[in-house]
Amino acid sequence: MTLISTLQSKLQSGLLEMNLQIDVEKQVKLIAYLLLIDKWNKVHNLTAIRDPLEMVTLHLLDSLSVLPHVQALAPKYLLDVGAGAGLPSIPLAICLPELQVTAIDSVAKKTSFMRQVKGELGLSNFQVEVGRVETLKKDVKFDVIISRAFSEIGLFVKLTKHLLADNGQWLAMKGVIPAHEFEHQDYKSAGVQVNKIEGLKVASLEAERHLVFLSTT
Repeated sequence: MTLISTLQSKLQSGLLEMNLQIDVEKQVKLIAYLLLIDKWNKVHNLTAIRDPLEMVTLHLLDSLSVLPHVQALAPKYLLDVGAGAGLPSIPLAICLPELQVTAIDSVAKKTSFMRQVKGELGLSNFQVEVGRVETLKKDVKFDVIISRAFSEIGLFVKLTKHLLADNGQWLAMKGVIPAHEFEHQDYKSAGVQVNKIEGLKVASLEAERHLVFLSTT
């Protein structure tokens, strides 16, 4: 098998295990995105994961574990904070073409990469911002603000509160349930509440994954 067919096979079996229905055209784009990460990684050190097969699990399937939860909220506008190489924002933009996705990162090489992906994959619903999120100004507020590896929850909320739409929600992707973060002063002073915490299933991954839903009190 070629590398591409091996990656496609692993992605398909992972999606099946996670009960995610994603059509073939979108799967092809997801693999193309992964191969771009692999290509850029050789020069720019975008992510710590070097093996493309591991990237299927730790980048694509991990990001897609939140897909049903995002779909259930039916947002129009989503912001990914500290998006890095575009995780989870690019997989979400690929799978939800009707969703307007914005990704922000303060590292220029990462935003350059995301813009390259946008161009090569024709992601018209995907926008990239470079800079610090606390200084970001947008005409449109976001229904969902998500982060995968940005910061502790309290700081995440504090820095992005000005960007959340009325009745919007924050989604914080975490490993184990971050009980210590709810005790932190940043969280206690943020004026938010946890609405629920959902366990996430990621195919081929034994480690715990959780999604924390928060809104203003």
